[in-house]
Amino acid sequence: MSLADRFAKVRADFPILRRRFHGKELVYLDSAATTLKPEPVVKRIADYYLLESANVHRGAYALSDEATRNFEEARADVASLIHASPEEIVFVRNTTEAVNLAAHSWAEKNLSPGDHILITELEHHANIVPWQILAEKKGLKVVAARILDNGQVDEADLFAKLKEPVKLLAITGCSNALGTFTDLSKIIPRAHAAGVKVLVDAAQLISQKPVNVRELDVDFLVFSGHKLFGPTGIGVFYARHELLKDMPPWQGGGSMIAEVTLEKTTFNEAPFRFEAGTPHIEGTVGLHAAIRYFQALDFDDVRAWEHALLKKATDGLRGIPGIILYGDVPDKGAILSFNLRGAHHSDVGQILDQQGVAVRAGHHCTQPLMKRLGVPGTVRASFSIYNNDADVEAFLKAVSKARELLT
Repeated sequence: MSLADRFAKVRADFPILRRRFHGKELVYLDSAATTLKPEPVVKRIADYYLLESANVHRGAYALSDEATRNFEEARADVASLIHASPEEIVFVRNTTEAVNLAAHSWAEKNLSPGDHILITELEHHANIVPWQILAEKKGLKVVAARILDNGQVDEADLFAKLKEPVKLLAITGCSNALGTFTDLSKIIPRAHAAGVKVLVDAAQLISQKPVNVRELDVDFLVFSGHKLFGPTGIGVFYARHELLKDMPPWQGGGSMIAEVTLEKTTFNEAPFRFEAGTPHIEGTVGLHAAIRYFQALDFDDVRAWEHALLKKATDGLRGIPGIILYGDVPDKGAILSFNLRGAHHSDVGQILDQQGVAVRAGHHCTQPLMKRLGVPGTVRASFSIYNNDADVEAFLKAVSKARELLT
């Protein structure tokens, strides 16, 4: 079976793509913001609500025991996905909350006034703002490594800054705005040699490359379920066990305790002491279903398919006069960021929408990156397993239409 036939079968699992907007069939090119959800994932969530709805942990009846088993099986499969141990996996709402957990638990305990946190100009606001808030609170400093004109991290600048008083490097694995990768296998050992802990924002990376926290030897890694064909409102915080077991809780309430008296509370062991209150159970089982769905695909096929779509779209844009490409490198995630000379990115996005093509237009929660590129924003098209050649052709036709109308 050809790649096209294989992914045609995948596409059939996403009925939303049969919807029409402005009289045209939907061309969804905004997977970097959120991936669509296949029917098996939606059905799994519905089954929880319809057939399994019970709270987890400590229920004294079979239905709760079943829900707890499913919840913890999800934790084990998330751990397996990234080659971690289940006790190193904390469920949170999303990547943003996971970074905040790292900031307000590990970093607040372990960083002292005068310490530096190193980020890069590529980072999403979720990997900038929490560190700035903590820095203002504790007298820390947030410093940024530069990027090159092609949208990749300037490793020479980053390595030069990996020295005292830097204590933490918080870095993306794949830029959400440009699709450019960071060479984590080179960067993480250099950080550790300098005595610096490393947090990786894997929100985009998790669907673009296999992630192995043991091989990377990363200290913290975070991602969101909704970037991996799962539901919104569920995310993952990974920390090495020796770090996680010494981190203090950052929210208080039920489930995260060992014993509560009116005078004092003692806390549960990791990871449970970081999961206060009733968890997002349906989100967790939905993420579990999404991981199983994704893992049933051949990852090499996924990369080949998405890369072929990206190349066809990139080559097509190069043939349209006035197009400016950003982060245009050979090896990147399936994300394409561009502008049309003389036109505002929002206007381009609106014209594409009138042609049934859904893209993102704006700063993509990366305002420092946009400032570095010298633009207020870009148009971003991102491709996934459910896209096909017809989507690329519709996209290129819509961009050509935008050029006719705006320049």
